[in-house]
Amino acid sequence: MRCCVPETEPSQQPGPVDPATAPPVHDEERLPGGGFLMGDAFGEGYADDGEGPVHEVRIAPFSIDVTAVTVAMYAAFAKAAGYVTVAEREGSSAVFHLAAAAEQADILGADPSVPWWLQVRGADWRHPHGPLSEADPDHPVVHVSWDDATAYCTWAGRRLPTEAEWEYAARGGHEGRRFPWGDELTPEGRWPCNIWQGPFPYANTGADGWLATAPVRSYPPNGFGLYEVSGNVWEWCADWFAADFYAHSPRQDPRGPASGTRRVIRGGSYLCHDSYCHRYRVAARSANTPSSSSGNCGFRTAAM
Repeated sequence: MRCCVPETEPSQQPGPVDPATAPPVHDEERLPGGGFLMGDAFGEGYADDGEGPVHEVRIAPFSIDVTAVTVAMYAAFAKAAGYVTVAEREGSSAVFHLAAAAEQADILGADPSVPWWLQVRGADWRHPHGPLSEADPDHPVVHVSWDDATAYCTWAGRRLPTEAEWEYAARGGHEGRRFPWGDELTPEGRWPCNIWQGPFPYANTGADGWLATAPVRSYPPNGFGLYEVSGNVWEWCADWFAADFYAHSPRQDPRGPASGTRRVIRGGSYLCHDSYCHRYRVAARSANTPSSSSGNCGFRTAAM
């Protein structure tokens, strides 16, 4: 199912990053680690995603950002390191059709299998909806590939979380829950995350307040103090993806397969809806090619 994030093939490799420039301070939580049950306890996952079997995993202590990396943080990196993202080098990236802000001449077309994704000339992390838009410093950075995210991590002296670390952190100390806050999507009628409301992909009621990304810290944090681990933007993880990995995953600090073609993404995005992509659950997983970028994918960083 390719509706979540559009895939692209690599054409150029990222340029070198100067690690000597000073990174921003990361607001992070130190997590104690320990054992937890990883995977889909409700049997709701897509078969191709490999959310099962549920298995016990033990995680060493680590630190993780309380929010996704913001536009302001990425701007500091791009300026200091002179870094140019894949989308900027390619000259275009994928934008959701209702959010596109571009002249018709800059809309290069759509994938027939996922027509709500438009390839837009001039869409990048500075212009998330196209050349007629400007990125908000407090929003999560988007249009960053896995390669772009790891380049940032190199500069900042950090790393992407493993998939197991990400799920442990997203659960916030609560096992067996469907969402970070519990099993009900809208407790007391409130939207606790930024996902799609209405008939996808043609009308979003905006009941949660946003059509596209929301600023970080827009919704209550989970039990570990982490914000927007469900919805808003997909987040890159360090691991290669394999649908059958859980069947033979190591118990201690699993790090995914040794190789692959796609990297794990977690958390879902503002485009997720239970009618077609309920991957905003804490057990849900998906993947994309390392060079792919889109208007709904970002990242948060981790450290030992």
